[in-house]
Amino acid sequence: MKNIIVIIVVALLVIGGAVFYFYSNQDGASYTKDETEKVVVPDVEPVTSDDMVDESATAVEEMDSRGPISTIGKSAGGEDILAYHFGDGDQELIFVGGIHGGYSWNTALMSFEMIDWLKSNPSVVPENVTVTVIPVLNPDGLKKVTGTSGKFTAAQVVASDAVKTEGRFNADNVDLNRNFDCEWQPVGTWQDREVSGGKTVFSEPETQALRDYVKKNQPTAVVAWYSAAGGVYSSSCKNGILPETKTLTNLFAKAAGYPAYEEFNYYEITGDMVNWLAGQNIPAISVLLTTRENTEWSKNRAGIEAVLKHYAE
Repeated sequence: MKNIIVIIVVALLVIGGAVFYFYSNQDGASYTKDETEKVVVPDVEPVTSDDMVDESATAVEEMDSRGPISTIGKSAGGEDILAYHFGDGDQELIFVGGIHGGYSWNTALMSFEMIDWLKSNPSVVPENVTVTVIPVLNPDGLKKVTGTSGKFTAAQVVASDAVKTEGRFNADNVDLNRNFDCEWQPVGTWQDREVSGGKTVFSEPETQALRDYVKKNQPTAVVAWYSAAGGVYSSSCKNGILPETKTLTNLFAKAAGYPAYEEFNYYEITGDMVNWLAGQNIPAISVLLTTRENTEWSKNRAGIEAVLKHYAE
């Protein structure tokens, strides 16, 4: 009896092993190596060349677009040179302050007053006009005197006259208004002293920034503020005064109550910014504030309004 039981158990084990082996081989045979490693990829629409062009165009459009404030370059000392934009018309009018930094800090402060006024009164900008204000072309020089390269108040100006004089120049000790490409000389004149005009024409990053911005955007006209003489001066660069420059000079001077002059002839000027603009056939004027402290905002606002109305359609 015991032998029969043993035989039955052995038989069951043999049969069970055979069944397991059969089905194991069947499962393994149902998949090849390639199939077991196959990765299932969901259906997606292929990217066409048109799609790629559209994406590229969008990227370019985003790069070319500018907001209300843009950085047009860096100073020799690494400070941002900012431009504030108002309106989106085809005719761009550029207003520049702070060319002589902390020495003429009131021109920068006046420019910031203009920016605040435009923010509060956007409707004064005609539909066909874009106004760009560059309040501080020489942020290095302004920082020497005010402690900041951006917006400030008159109360922050506590520097001595000697420091203010040093604030006329950038971090390379160059007078930026002697570094433009109009009768440029490496050594320029300021009153009764010699000043650096830079190693070469447009050697300074600040003048390069303005040059590149002007060449890219081709403004209709440019107004630049300096101090101090109290007047509006036309620009020219060996090609006479442009007719539109004469119109702009007289227009601004009459509205602001400044005397108008055809040229600045107190001493020889080389490498001047507005004269370089004249050489590019761009009407440009220099507005010199009466002192180096007062912004004379009400006078200059009247001049700005007259310019805006002049270029309105």
